[in-house]
Amino acid sequence: MDKEKILVVDDEEAIREVISTLLDAQGFRCTTCSNGRLGLEAFRKDSYDLVLSDIVMPEMDGLKLLGELRLEDPDVPVIMVTAMHDISIALEAIRAGAYDYILKPFEKDQLYVSVRRALEHRRLVLENRTYQSDLEQLVAERTQQLSIALQDLEQSYDYTLEALGGALDAKDAETEGHCQRVTAFTITIAKAMGVDKGLMRHIARGAFLHDIGKMGVPDNILRKPGPLTPEEREIMRRHCEIGFSVLERIPFLKEAAEIVLSHQECYDGSGYPRGLKGEQIPLGARIFAVADTLDAMISDRPYRKALPISAAREEIQRFSGRQFDPRVVEVFMAQPERIWRELHEKVGDPFRLTQLERV
Repeated sequence: MDKEKILVVDDEEAIREVISTLLDAQGFRCTTCSNGRLGLEAFRKDSYDLVLSDIVMPEMDGLKLLGELRLEDPDVPVIMVTAMHDISIALEAIRAGAYDYILKPFEKDQLYVSVRRALEHRRLVLENRTYQSDLEQLVAERTQQLSIALQDLEQSYDYTLEALGGALDAKDAETEGHCQRVTAFTITIAKAMGVDKGLMRHIARGAFLHDIGKMGVPDNILRKPGPLTPEEREIMRRHCEIGFSVLERIPFLKEAAEIVLSHQECYDGSGYPRGLKGEQIPLGARIFAVADTLDAMISDRPYRKALPISAAREEIQRFSGRQFDPRVVEVFMAQPERIWRELHEKVGDPFRLTQLERV
């Protein structure tokens, strides 16, 4: 069997050598180029099963190369490899058709998994195209395989979103781990309410990404130790709309974007940015509001120690019908305290978006 060929494009010689050495050892045949222009020339001269490309490079950057590769061969998967924690570039790469996105420095196992998943996806797509024209008896089987491949692609997106969540943690270290915990709380309440599994995925992503708009808030405001001025509070409030504007353009995140936009709304209409009331607020945002308050109260903050779960339950019950949806509060109150304690203390095995297929 011929070795699968991989094109590695990066302007850092050390990175090119590391990636090619690791993949050569796994039985792949690698070709390396130092920028996008040379990479495109190499691609046009030969056929490749996969391309790994840096984003920021001289002469032709990774996004331009990605666009050219999509025109040359729409089926070749492209994995973007970069050290940049820039959400706009990451999401632009996904919208442009990148199969996956991994951050430097990466672990070799992460590289192997991403490469093998991309190559398997390519094989399944090509096999499906070959057989569907003349082998009717394989239609059902190949459709299932394609569905699995698409699920893998969706999971790859979730790996990307987790990386972006890590970038947000690095920007706002005060709330490190908050997005994982509040997502676990949100899913627990949603499951207890009997929320449909399909909707559950959108709710989970919305909860995980709720503060992604803070990427657009200046550090001097986000990390200010004292109280914010009215002008600074107004800037901070814009993070809901910033997050929405970033996510709404991505098809599989449209529903999550609505939760991001609405996660500061209150059940009585006193929240922001739109002053929505009652069931005008997306169900995921109503569930998230309870989960968010729970995590905020039972976690340590620079200005106070964590409060007991009983205090959080009392506070949430007290604001039922005002800040919170009474139906969500009722379901939350019906769950034993140990569930929230176990989820909150799950430091060694925090919730990850890539676990959603098991939800």
